[in-house]
Amino acid sequence: MNEFEKNVQSKNNDVVDSMKGFAFSFIFFILIFAIGVTVSVIGQ
Repeated sequence: MNEFEKNVQSKNNDVVDSMKGFAFSFIFFILIFAIGVTVSVIGQ
C-alpha cells in the first residue's frame, strides 16, 4: 500500500469540495457581473 494512502491529509469527500469550488466561483462571477451592470446603469 502506498504511504500517501495511509497518511491522508484531508478526509473530505471530493464531490463536496468541487461543489463548494463551483459555487464560490459562480457567486464571484455573478458579483462581478452585478457590479458591471450597476456601473453601466449608473453611467447612462
